Amino acid sequence: MATKSFPYSAFLRGPSQVLPSLDDADVILERRDDENLILMRAERFEASVATLRIAARALAILARRNSGLAEDVLREELPWTTWLPETERHACVRELLDHLIAGADTGELVPFSRALTSWRSTAIAWSDPRLAHELQGPFPGDGGEALRPAAPAE
Repeated sequence: MATKSFPYSAFLRGPSQVLPSLDDADVILERRDDENLILMRAERFEASVATLRIAARALAILARRNSGLAEDVLREELPWTTWLPETERHACVRELLDHLIAGADTGELVPFSRALTSWRSTAIAWSDPRLAHELQGPFPGDGGEALRPAAPAE
């Protein structure tokens, strides 16, 4: 589905200039001081959610019956997982599958998105051998003394 972008202020000034775009696209309302908003027709939203739920559950069934194949499918879709060490790669795929299945069931996809971003960042760190070596330690010393936070003023 195509998307069209409009400044949020254009929508506030005249929704009738923005809403006709929903006939053939989802609309992104761009805001300067906050996250962008997306407007879409309910039918398209419901179709997306239903499709995701079916795809995630199908992947869950596949994972239960043949976990190796499910992991292969997800690794093929996420080629950056090749930078992860083998044990981390398995943990990544299992965690992402769990979040995807839970998200499809509840409609809450933010945890999956956060986990995906986190694992991608981890893979990028592993892709640099010098950085990966440094991050594995050992780390000199035991760090500075951490001071106890002051009690909040009443």
